[in-house]
Amino acid sequence: MIPEDLRYTAEHEWVAAASGGPVRVGITHFAQDALGDIVYVQLPDPGAAVAAGEAFGEVESTKSVSEIYAPLTGTVVARNDKLAEEPEVINTDPYGEGWLVEIEPADRAAVEGLLTASAYRDLTAS
Repeated sequence: MIPEDLRYTAEHEWVAAASGGPVRVGITHFAQDALGDIVYVQLPDPGAAVAAGEAFGEVESTKSVSEIYAPLTGTVVARNDKLAEEPEVINTDPYGEGWLVEIEPADRAAVEGLLTASAYRDLTAS
């Protein structure tokens, strides 16, 4: 459950970078599985500035509350408002309908510095 076409962080976020434009961010299958049933998500408003490695939101499950960390520095240009009413979508489709935000990165090259699928697989196997 680690798509090859995405990049990852050690904090279990994924990044989908199309050519140009914003990148889509979510949490990985590994993260949602560890959290359990997700019941609430707090996300930043569009226009919010985020800094790589800093918390920008929270995911609350029946087990715990976990912070979501920005994989890149940039500006939030969209958030998945569907999650306000249906946070459990993250559990059922973490790489699709369960995306969290879209960020316009300050430096697109920073995407290449994130973990590849292979490196993330190694991280979660240990």
